[in-house]
Amino acid sequence: MSGRVNASDRADVSDRADASDAEDEETERLARKASGVTIRQLARRGMSRWELEQLLTKREIAPEVFGPELDRLEAMGVIDDASLAATLAFTQHSRKGLGRSAIELDLKRRHIAPELIEEALADIADEDELERATELAIKRIGQLSSYDDETARRRLHGFLARKGYDSSVVRQAMDAAFATRGRRGGVRFQ
Repeated sequence: MSGRVNASDRADVSDRADASDAEDEETERLARKASGVTIRQLARRGMSRWELEQLLTKREIAPEVFGPELDRLEAMGVIDDASLAATLAFTQHSRKGLGRSAIELDLKRRHIAPELIEEALADIADEDELERATELAIKRIGQLSSYDDETARRRLHGFLARKGYDSSVVRQAMDAAFATRGRRGGVRFQ
């Protein structure tokens, strides 16, 4: 062996360097794409890290490409599952009138960690939940005025149960709502 490098060896090294550069450029392009998609989605609505991972996977971006980008955004506080859980729990309870179990189900569906769900639900006091259920029941009982008490009770119970309130809260809210109902009794003849 003479120790000389022939032209074909130099070409092989050059081709490998070009391929490596092209690979790096493609990885960088995909990382920018992942960042752009993530920022746009988070600007629209809050999403958990798991939801973002699913979205980026659907966009055919490899986890080894988007993982470091999501880590960076998480370190910056842009992706924050704890904050998302607290915000969702508050809005779903105060605006949508959902009870703890319905909120918990939604947070689990978003794959938020159980300890973060627990913290978010701890912010909803028992009194707040009963108060919100009672408000909903009183509002709903007005819409059920054309029904007899038994039917109204059944429908009101189903409504509150679907909102995620437990049976003791439903019972107390129904009692308060029926106390405000003007008439009592069964069938009406006109």
